[in-house]
Amino acid sequence: MGVVIIDGTTVKDFVSDEVQFKKSVDERFAALDLNNDGVLSRSELQKAFVSMRLIKTHFGMDVATSPDELTQLYNSIFDKFDCDQSGTVDLDEFREEMKKILLAIADGLGSCPIQMALEDQSFLKQAADLEASKTSSSVSHT
Repeated sequence: MGVVIIDGTTVKDFVSDEVQFKKSVDERFAALDLNNDGVLSRSELQKAFVSMRLIKTHFGMDVATSPDELTQLYNSIFDKFDCDQSGTVDLDEFREEMKKILLAIADGLGSCPIQMALEDQSFLKQAADLEASKTSSSVSHT
């Protein structure tokens, strides 16, 4: 976990850097594809959300959500990722949805920098790290 200062521009720049964005998303997809079949099943995507505890917390506090509500929520999220309704999420679908999610986060962050504690493997941490590497690279060249 690391503490970073981040704003919407940092996240948008990360998404715009096609090479870095593709590499990061592809690595995450591969890690989520537990059976290595090249697509994400409903259960693989659900395990990812469970492991990230995105659904079970509200501002870091555990909240009680019924199993039926969780199943309905996971199915809704999966359906959003499964653009072609094939029953699986392929890499292109995953990339496109992650791009939309990150751009929505960027819009929410706006242009005022905020300090956040982020998991090392999170896309937002990777965005901040990319920004920091650009800044340190430009400073070392002056």
